[in-house]
Amino acid sequence: MNDRRILRLSGADARSFLQGLVTNNVDRLDDGLVYAALLTPQGKYLADFFLAADGDAVLLDVEASLAEGLLKRLNMYRLRADVQVELTDLQVKRGTGPAPEGALSDPRHAAMGWRLYGAEGGDDGSDWDAVRVAHCIPETSVELGTESYILEAGFEALNGVDFRKGCYVGQEVTARMKHKTELRKGFRTVEVEGTAPVGTEITSGGKPVGTLFTQSGGKGIAYLRFDRAKERMLAGEARVIWQV
Repeated sequence: MNDRRILRLSGADARSFLQGLVTNNVDRLDDGLVYAALLTPQGKYLADFFLAADGDAVLLDVEASLAEGLLKRLNMYRLRADVQVELTDLQVKRGTGPAPEGALSDPRHAAMGWRLYGAEGGDDGSDWDAVRVAHCIPETSVELGTESYILEAGFEALNGVDFRKGCYVGQEVTARMKHKTELRKGFRTVEVEGTAPVGTEITSGGKPVGTLFTQSGGKGIAYLRFDRAKERMLAGEARVIWQV
């Protein structure tokens, strides 16, 4: 788990500061981990992360490659708010077996187990790709990228967005997608006969219909354009089957 970095937000305004920026309700921190994202004003994905209460402060658990950029962006938004944002040396341990003392349940899905913050990182050897594929849980920098919209990525089912919390960056676009349009694209778990590199284009009748990402145990996570996707498709030499 050394691919994660932990930021700490402290100061009297730490929670209210985050509440006005991220997709989920920071008031839920006292009940456990909160899964959320930071979006552009146009509603596109910038980063997803976990938030955990640390006394009066808040820990932010994000993929390492996004940490420096996220730190800079949070400081850009800080303005006169009483909040300090810093990188820490904390690490995260995770697993799907019995949870150790102090561990917090992963809010995305019960099958994703627990996370524990402290001086030691690592995991219990769980097959994370298999779990993610089975439950269509996208991963930072694999399925999730700068062109992603969180509703197409399934954030509502993953407890990563709250439509009643009030304003946040990108809220208007996200709310419009929720209430005024029908999603035409999104991630789905598909059956895969064979294998293909992550990011392989999926075609049907020679026309592009999506992209195949993580694969495990004969299944995969695919991003599909629903109006073009058929029951049987191709991703390179692999056959992709979607049970519509």
